[in-house]
Amino acid sequence: MHARPTIAALVITKNEERHIAECLESVTWVDEIILVDAQSTDGTVAIAKRFTDCVFIRPWPGFGPQKNFGMEHVTSDWIVIVDADERVSVELAKEIQETLTTVSDDRAAFRVPRRNYFYGQWVRWGGAYPDYQIRLVRRGKAQYNDVAVHENLLVDGQIGTLSAHLDHHTERQITDHFRKFNLYTTLAASEKGKSQQSVAWYHLVCNPLVIFFKTYVVKKGYRDGTRGVIFAVFASMYTFVKYTKLLETHVVKK
Repeated sequence: MHARPTIAALVITKNEERHIAECLESVTWVDEIILVDAQSTDGTVAIAKRFTDCVFIRPWPGFGPQKNFGMEHVTSDWIVIVDADERVSVELAKEIQETLTTVSDDRAAFRVPRRNYFYGQWVRWGGAYPDYQIRLVRRGKAQYNDVAVHENLLVDGQIGTLSAHLDHHTERQITDHFRKFNLYTTLAASEKGKSQQSVAWYHLVCNPLVIFFKTYVVKKGYRDGTRGVIFAVFASMYTFVKYTKLLETHVVKK
């Protein structure tokens, strides 16, 4: 059996004092923890320093560039990429360690299924699961692109799939949902504006309705009960507000 390669955990933060302790607790089994903070004004950095000495504080350049900066400072063979509101389950930690003892040289990354929790409960339908994310990468074999929101990890090599879960506690209460909603729709509108120069009425009416129908009916969001309704409504609202903000941008430019 091969010796296990070394593993690092990478986390980026900005005012995450409510989440960061639980996040870092879930990766204490790795060989090094790299945390890149975007000049938080709360207790995030102080909490993080209880878990690692490798804390970098720098201005916010965007999701992709911030994570790429962190990966450049990793010295381990492999990197587990975790958001502050995510937790590496005990089962996933075990699977990662076992998998990497026999990993082939041509394997550059692994995707993992993510369980998204809304208001304390796992949402399984509406397209929310398995929500595969590439979160385990060989150092030097992957880099994020630079887009405003929903950055993509570009991998040089073969990608495998793990079965244990990464847990995502995305919104614990409605105020969390609206805070992230405002930020992400602004970023999404900015990114959409790079490829779309006009907004028509059907973008505001038809697109949100289509998203709701696909989420709630086609992808069976109704099976999650009340949370399924909330999930579908917010998905629809996200589309509506994104296009509305894009329209507002064009109006201001004129």
